[in-house]
Amino acid sequence: MKDVDVTKYFKPNLKDARRRTRNETSQESFQIEEKHLNIGYGKKYYIQTYGCQGNEADSEMMAGILKKMDFTKAESFDESDIIILNTCAIRENAEHKVWGTLGRFKELKRNNPDLILVVAGCMSQEEVVVERILKTYTHVDIILGTHNIHKLADYIETAMYAKERVIEVYSKEGSIVENIPKVRAHKYKAWVNIMFGCNEFCTYCIVPYTRGKERSRLKDEIINEVKELVANGYQEVTLLGQNVNAYGLDFTDIEYTFGDLLKDLNDTGIARIRFTTSHPHDIDLKTMEAMRDCEHVMPHFHLPVQSGSNAVIKKMNRRYTKESYLNVLSDLREHVPGISVTTDIIVGFPSETDQDFLETIDLVEKAQFEGAFTFIFSARAGTPAANFPDDTPLDIKKQRLYKLNELINAGYLKGNERFLDKVVNVLVDGKSKYDDNVLSGYTEHNKLVNFKGDESLIGKIVPVKITIAKTWFLMGELIWMLKKK
Repeated sequence: MKDVDVTKYFKPNLKDARRRTRNETSQESFQIEEKHLNIGYGKKYYIQTYGCQGNEADSEMMAGILKKMDFTKAESFDESDIIILNTCAIRENAEHKVWGTLGRFKELKRNNPDLILVVAGCMSQEEVVVERILKTYTHVDIILGTHNIHKLADYIETAMYAKERVIEVYSKEGSIVENIPKVRAHKYKAWVNIMFGCNEFCTYCIVPYTRGKERSRLKDEIINEVKELVANGYQEVTLLGQNVNAYGLDFTDIEYTFGDLLKDLNDTGIARIRFTTSHPHDIDLKTMEAMRDCEHVMPHFHLPVQSGSNAVIKKMNRRYTKESYLNVLSDLREHVPGISVTTDIIVGFPSETDQDFLETIDLVEKAQFEGAFTFIFSARAGTPAANFPDDTPLDIKKQRLYKLNELINAGYLKGNERFLDKVVNVLVDGKSKYDDNVLSGYTEHNKLVNFKGDESLIGKIVPVKITIAKTWFLMGELIWMLKKK
């Protein structure tokens, strides 16, 4: 790879990333250039994905572009001609994994100088990350961000033929690019982006800087994508956005929001509709009514709360209170009886006192969550919270997390036990990792179920009677197998 003046390239700038404009989002349509069609003939790619469902959806698009270029998927790093690390910047631990992997790739590059190494995703949007790669990981050939995945073929062509390093990271969000090809990771369940970016600016979160402002896809594009999935035999879609409840709020020519989208997607023929993630501040009555009235919208709601202390919530810039959050839960349960609610919670946020933590415990007890992702606060460079004074010892934070998880796990079990002796509909994902005679899948309430059955049921929705409730999963028997006894 040639030594080049990297200042010629687009590197991320945190100040630019903070800016938000009122300009209407432009829409583009992807088209692979003819010169890129056979670049990958006889070559293989491997994509390692870190982080959230949004990153998984991005990886499916990168794989789709590579397939159009005639690359085929490799089974491991060792047999690859191009390796892409699609990174996550949410937590420090995820970044450590990426640095470790990049370090190991030095040997791969020495053994195969033509190997192309790509760092993509949210880490690439951070100034400090790009500077570290440029100085320490000189074997990386391409760095691209979250807004220019559609240009991947151009970058690969440059790295492969011009032997030049490519660093192109937009600090302001790009267009919404439709029709990017995808290699979907699942045959029956699909991720469907409905919007990109985030305007919330929670003080601990790097996402608004890495993903840009909120911008919604046009409703017809989303509806057509889901209809195509139905035609191809898909049973379930999960609608993706950093804050799906803000969908459509950026439209200037029509009044069309998330609840309207749910109702329209309910008529596409898709069996199951899920969505993630929601923000308590933006949930409206129309969304709740859609969940109540639309038979294909699943009765599960992931609603991050992060803390039960109003003082901490305010310092997080979450724009709600403990009381208003509980009111939203009450309204949800009134409109959708039996709904399963899960959440995210951070412990050890800077300034969190013992009393603040007890407020979180009190909220969890009142909210009756049926599961949660729980974390110790992880400071992210460039966010306001990274500069907040934090004098709580790590062992205290760990004790709080342990106590919280005990309560959360009790909620997991209680949420599962309510389905004992009931018949639930399970979308079968595949065989159990531990027994080829056991199938597994998820209920409408997003509960994992294991049961004996033939692999011909994979991809189908089947009735299962629940016989055993464990903390992390349910066990049951197929209804028609019970009838045979």
